[in-house]
Amino acid sequence: MIRIVQTKQGLVRGLPAADPYITAFKGVPFAKPPVGELRWRAPREADSYEGIKDCFDFAPISMQNTPGENKEDFYSREWNLYPEIPMSEDCLYLNIWTPAKEPVEKLPVYVWYFGGGLQYGNTAEMEFDGERIARRGIVVVTVNYRINVFGFFSHPDLSLENPDAPTNFGNLDQKAGLKWVYENIENFGGDPEQITIGGQSAGGGSVLTQLNDPSNAPYIKRAVVESGMFLSPFHDSPYTTIEQSEKQGIEFFEKLGIKTLQEARALPAEYLRDKNRDFGLQWWTATDGVFQKAYYLENLLQGNVLDVPLFFGYTKDEFIEENQGRVVNTIEFAVQEAVRSMKQTGKHKHSYCYEFALSLPGDDQPGAFHSSDLWFFFETLAKCFRPFTGVHYDLSRWMCNYLANFIKNGNPNGNDQDKNPMPEWKDCLSEEDNLMVFDVLCSTKKLEKDK
Repeated sequence: MIRIVQTKQGLVRGLPAADPYITAFKGVPFAKPPVGELRWRAPREADSYEGIKDCFDFAPISMQNTPGENKEDFYSREWNLYPEIPMSEDCLYLNIWTPAKEPVEKLPVYVWYFGGGLQYGNTAEMEFDGERIARRGIVVVTVNYRINVFGFFSHPDLSLENPDAPTNFGNLDQKAGLKWVYENIENFGGDPEQITIGGQSAGGGSVLTQLNDPSNAPYIKRAVVESGMFLSPFHDSPYTTIEQSEKQGIEFFEKLGIKTLQEARALPAEYLRDKNRDFGLQWWTATDGVFQKAYYLENLLQGNVLDVPLFFGYTKDEFIEENQGRVVNTIEFAVQEAVRSMKQTGKHKHSYCYEFALSLPGDDQPGAFHSSDLWFFFETLAKCFRPFTGVHYDLSRWMCNYLANFIKNGNPNGNDQDKNPMPEWKDCLSEEDNLMVFDVLCSTKKLEKDK
């Protein structure tokens, strides 16, 4: 098995995962620490070093509100459990699980971006363990990135200081991680020409953000968007302009009692984090005229993002809105609009759409909540507190198989481990039953537009 690998920066050493045929490299640096004068700047290439770097543990998570401190928060019970997890502004690291025995194997690669509304989240969350996907012959990479005020802050002085990268630093971190993978993954047994990027929720939105950047074309073969499209029939689709974000940045400085970037960069990271929380501020990807010249969802619906096959869908009980008796799942609505536009534009051929409809077990009766499919696609049910039984594990195995097949060859269909074919999943542009429904069993139905 591959245990020591040469990267552009230096040698890294990994450890056997729970499955000794998988090697896990955790905390691999892909950019310089974004601290001091590098706070609120585009990521810079990581420094070279001598010797071998032991990559045995996850690096500190991005600056954010302490995970698990709010005991009333649903997701603090689900997976954000550990208030003591290390946290630092020095957070630009990625993790790799590889099943390769030799670098020459050229296995397909899956690059994953976590969700959390761009305000919280991390690659150390237990549902993101890449081992089970890696066991299917895939090199799995999870990329950490800056979030909230550290990743998406805007201010007129920042735009003047660096007009080529005035904001969206977290998305630029994701792009830098992707580029690092493209340049280094071959030594881990991966194929840089067969990279699929994926993410869920804000991570799924980040996937669309990366597809909305034409310069990413060399790096992306396919894309997975889990619950990452947001659209409502009741109001206009919200997006943030850089002018709106800069205005909030001015107000933030006023509340802090400072005037300059120099003063702001001198403040401790914990102080900035806590004040951002106290003021109740949230920061988002902005249309900056450089990295994001238009809103990614609008470009997707117009056929103006990178034309790659998509594996995308939603969970049955997420983001429900009601207006005058009409009940709509806003992510399902966005998915329906995406399929409609794909049929009109002819873009994103060989794409596949799903609905996760399984109500998860537990005394909280959570239904098929937003993010519940993560346990299943990563096949990490054994790490969860919920009382899963055999049918859940069977479904998870199939879902992970479908995902792995798509990453490998752009088609999720194939056989289960017993060599029997899994239920056929038709391309979402097909006029036949084209929506895969993940419930106790896998079945298909027609993706119909809300009435």
